Amino acid sequence: VQLQASGGGLVQPGGSLRLSCTASGGAFRSYAIGWFRQTPGKDHEYVAAIRQNGISYYGDFAKGRFTISRDNGKNTVYLQMNSLVPEDTAVYYCAGGSRIILSSLSRMSAYDYWGQGTLVTVSS
Repeated sequence: VQLQASGGGLVQPGGSLRLSCTASGGAFRSYAIGWFRQTPGKDHEYVAAIRQNGISYYGDFAKGRFTISRDNGKNTVYLQMNSLVPEDTAVYYCAGGSRIILSSLSRMSAYDYWGQGTLVTVSS
């Protein structure tokens, strides 16, 4: 399966962005999708994930501000990001896997497929 992340851009502090992760070439419904982010000089950070059954999970910093959702008819997972702060500036990657247990959703190594990343810049 191929994943395409999009929707990044420049936004002011306090603003919102919606990222999309669109899949092709596979059975989208059978994949859990996760979002990770990376800033220069730092390791990848888990943002959120949504399982095949639609149940979503979040990293601590994302709870209450970010919402992950999926539209299986469009083969797309969305990451709605609100109340953005400069510390949210990063390249955001989506990833997919079909056999990820709950306790591994936050681990990069659990995912089989990765998108190319989309840059989010939060700045005034």
